[in-house]
Amino acid sequence: MANRHNESDVSTDLFNPVQFGPYRLTNRIVMAPLTRSRAGQSGVPSPMMAEYYGQRASAGLIIAEGTNVSAQARGYALTPGLYNDEQVQGWRQITTAVHARGGRIFPQLWHVGRVSHPSLQPGRALPIAPSAIRPNATSFTNAGFEPCVTPRALETTEIPTIVEQYRQAARNALAARFDGVEIHAANGYLLEQFLRDSTNTRTDHYGGSRENRARLLLQVAEAVADECGGGKVGIRLSPVSQANGSDLDSDSAGTYGYVVERLNALGLAYIHVIEGATQGPREVPGGFDLQSLRRSFKGLYMANNGYDLALALEARRRNLADLISFGRLYIANPDLVARLRTGAPLNVPDRRTFFGGGATGYTDYPSLPLKAAG
Repeated sequence: MANRHNESDVSTDLFNPVQFGPYRLTNRIVMAPLTRSRAGQSGVPSPMMAEYYGQRASAGLIIAEGTNVSAQARGYALTPGLYNDEQVQGWRQITTAVHARGGRIFPQLWHVGRVSHPSLQPGRALPIAPSAIRPNATSFTNAGFEPCVTPRALETTEIPTIVEQYRQAARNALAARFDGVEIHAANGYLLEQFLRDSTNTRTDHYGGSRENRARLLLQVAEAVADECGGGKVGIRLSPVSQANGSDLDSDSAGTYGYVVERLNALGLAYIHVIEGATQGPREVPGGFDLQSLRRSFKGLYMANNGYDLALALEARRRNLADLISFGRLYIANPDLVARLRTGAPLNVPDRRTFFGGGATGYTDYPSLPLKAAG
């Protein structure tokens, strides 16, 4: 692991290699996870997805879209999974395509919890959550976006099964030849639902105190690190985002600070922090200094949310982040690294093709001519 505090010149190194766990990334630019709903109904990644990710392999690291750890984890139609052999085989064609172009790729292990709909659940069951609190959110179903329903609160005896689903998904990720994994603990999904006191009103040892509410997240992180090795694991956090109807914790700084301190024992490669509101303003309410998380964490700090070239360069000049992840810019710009490096114009994404569909608005965005790309 590189010691970020010893770096003498961070003014021009966005495009330079960086040590990342056991790997040396070609640059500090990361493709953030982006749900595009192009997998099959059974969660098997499609050949078209291999082309899509292969096109974007010049990123220092690709974090592939949210990937369901079980059939119950699903909250969006046509999203991929990592819980059976057919899905593992589907992902292998994607990791092969990325590696053939010199890239690195992690999946994002995902359980949506209450942000789902019975039509997406096995047997049309209710989605599960720490507590039976309905989110003010929608789920992308086969009929389009539909309001979420009131979930069923998990029984205490069911929770170890959730941990094992993450463990098995991590094992499957390695079988699919991913370079590591990211745990999704952000944006109002299951692990964050347990973490926040606004969505967790349990009275067992997974609810109440900060330590109890963080228990599932930390158990999942330990299980995944056991499978992959901590240096091949990251975790995504959104301390001040209210995505998917998730109200803030009553003490965000204290809760997320506790989590980051506890994660240090696992030797994780990075924390991936959404700064501000997911896909919204970057302002942080309540005087919470997100840099306190970076100072506390012993691994790398990956920053996300609304970054463009100027903001990314400033973050490196001021040493505010080790890696910068770009989301929406990667939808329309498969060669984003080259465009940022050369100052070339950026393609504009077509929002109508974000979710579902075929190659249009997915693999047909143009890249720069090789000469222009440098």
